Amino acid sequence: MNIIIAGTGEVGFYLSKLLAQESHNIVIVDHDKKALEKASHNLDVSIIKGDATSIRTLEAAGAKKADLLIAVTSSQQVNILSCLIGKNFGAKKCIARISNTELLHRKDTFNLASLGIDEVIYPEALGASEIKNLLKESAATDSLEFEGGKLHLIGIMIDEKSELKDKSLAESTYLNPDTNYTPVAIVRDIEDVIHNETIIPRSHNVLKEGDHAYFITESEKGVDKVLSLAGKESLDIKNIMIFGGSPLAYMTAKYLSKKYNIKLICDDIIKCERFADELPNVMVINGSATNIDLMKEEDLDNMDAFLALSYETEKNILASLAAKESGVRKTISQVENIDFIPLAQNMGLNTTINIKYLAANFITKYISESKFLDYSTLQGVDAEIIEVEVKPGSELLGKKLKDLNFPKDSIVGGLTRGDKALFPRGEFEFEAEDRVIVVTKKETKNTIESMFK
Repeated sequence: MNIIIAGTGEVGFYLSKLLAQESHNIVIVDHDKKALEKASHNLDVSIIKGDATSIRTLEAAGAKKADLLIAVTSSQQVNILSCLIGKNFGAKKCIARISNTELLHRKDTFNLASLGIDEVIYPEALGASEIKNLLKESAATDSLEFEGGKLHLIGIMIDEKSELKDKSLAESTYLNPDTNYTPVAIVRDIEDVIHNETIIPRSHNVLKEGDHAYFITESEKGVDKVLSLAGKESLDIKNIMIFGGSPLAYMTAKYLSKKYNIKLICDDIIKCERFADELPNVMVINGSATNIDLMKEEDLDNMDAFLALSYETEKNILASLAAKESGVRKTISQVENIDFIPLAQNMGLNTTINIKYLAANFITKYISESKFLDYSTLQGVDAEIIEVEVKPGSELLGKKLKDLNFPKDSIVGGLTRGDKALFPRGEFEFEAEDRVIVVTKKETKNTIESMFK
């Protein structure tokens, strides 16, 4: 595909990185010379210095032949205008990053297509929705649903309580007599290595203490089984403390206040006043979450969850660690720099979130819809989760899974067949219209795609 990306902030840069790995032709447009040089030196992309709302600039970027224009600058107005101009030039699809929730919630009544916008993306709303899902599966570090909830992907930390610790997958099969889950990825901290190692597991792989393990499970029963084996239990969350004056903190408090008791701590008095006016069901407190005495005065010890969602990663990490020290069992921390996510997880934080990563993942998923039924990635995991369908007449039919020569860096996590969730093992045979969840490294994704054509 020919793709133009307007804006090379963290969203634009990370998105460019993901798409360039898929062999798309990427042109980045920005007026920031240093940001463009960074992109040019680190990514296989073309760059154009200029205004994303300039007719001349977009023409030079190839808008007439663009399959997709993605406007993700920090300015909503620039993004909307860039899409308008790009669509009039002939760009087939346009995506705009926005900061006005009205455009998000009133898409059905407001004709965005008239502005040349095929899809809008609001990172803070994605983040609030992600947090809401994580609180539902409170003992998990990550949670995704597939096929309307028939299949789940959950992430857990392996600690000293886990029955899975120090067992190979082959040795732990007796713990899964009903075959209602499949281990699909292990993320391990390697000494003297900046980035953690991602392992697509096989029967000989051993789960070690400190590993971040991911499983595809069936709904409820399978999730409960995995959490039990990990020595975890879902929490009954009622009381939540949120730290931060960011749009994500505001949006999350608004989303969650319908179900939970929320206290929001913010060190900006002006924002506190606005939040108090606009969030009537939220108790707003002026102060800093790094002030432990204040936190304890505000009943931190009795909180079921603590969400550190300020702009400052360091403060978020410190506040979350303090909350854990006080006995809060579920913490979620916003980490602004994507490269810091593995480090934060290795420090013992329950869950991290990065809305720029979520935004890039949303767009990549949108682009991948033509290839896959579903597509997702996970923060800090060097693997992708794709959903594919077995077509009638496929070469996969009539063969056992063990005979299909699946790539070593890919694994079938589970599938749905009608209303049933199934977890294939070696003797399994696919049927037409099976909807299959595969976890794969980038290097072998094309092989998986061709197998399911």
